[in-house]
Amino acid sequence: MPVMQRRAQDTRSGLLRAAHEIFIESGFTQANVADVVARASSSVGSMYHHFGGKADLYLALYEEYELRQQSRAEAAVRNARTAGEADPVRLFAAGARAYLMGAWQERDLARMFLSGDSPPGFDHTVRTGFSTWVKRGEDVLGEPSADPTSPAARAHALVLTNVIGAGSRAVTTEPDEQHAVALADEVIRLIERLATD
Repeated sequence: MPVMQRRAQDTRSGLLRAAHEIFIESGFTQANVADVVARASSSVGSMYHHFGGKADLYLALYEEYELRQQSRAEAAVRNARTAGEADPVRLFAAGARAYLMGAWQERDLARMFLSGDSPPGFDHTVRTGFSTWVKRGEDVLGEPSADPTSPAARAHALVLTNVIGAGSRAVTTEPDEQHAVALADEVIRLIERLATD
C-alpha cells in the first residue's frame, strides 16, 4: 500500500476510534467534532476530508459494526457447514449465536446504537439493515421470498430475526459474560423451537 494511502487510512481509523470513544462518553448529541479531532490528534480539515461531519462519523461506526456482525454470523454458519451441519435451523442458530455474542463483545457500541441518541435518519438506516438481515435469514433457512404476494415464506425469517434483535439488545445489558452467554443460549433455544414449530 502506498505511503499516502496508508496515512489516509490511518487518519480515518484514528478519527473513527476517537469518535467511538467520544460518542460513548458524551452521546451523539453532546459530542463535539473538535473533541473528536483533538482525541484523534488530527485536524478539522482531515476530518472533513474523510467524513461530512459528526453524523457521517456515527454512520461509519454503525456500518463497520454491522459488517463485523455480518462477518461473525457468516463465519459461524460456514464453520458449522464445514463441520458437517446441514440442518437449516441449526445453521441459522449458529449465525444467531455469533451475532448475539458479537453484540456482547461490542456492548458499549451496540448500546450506543440502541440509545435513541443518533443522527436524523438513523432509524431508516437501521430498518434497511434489518431487512438485509431478514433476507440473509431467509437464505440460510432456505425460504426465499421470491413471491411478494405470499408473506408466509418471509414471516418465518422475519419473526426469528426480531427475536435475535431483541436478544441482542438484552444481551448488551447483562452484568457479565456468564450472564450474557446464559441469555444467548436461552434465546438460541427459543429460536430453535420457533423455527421447528
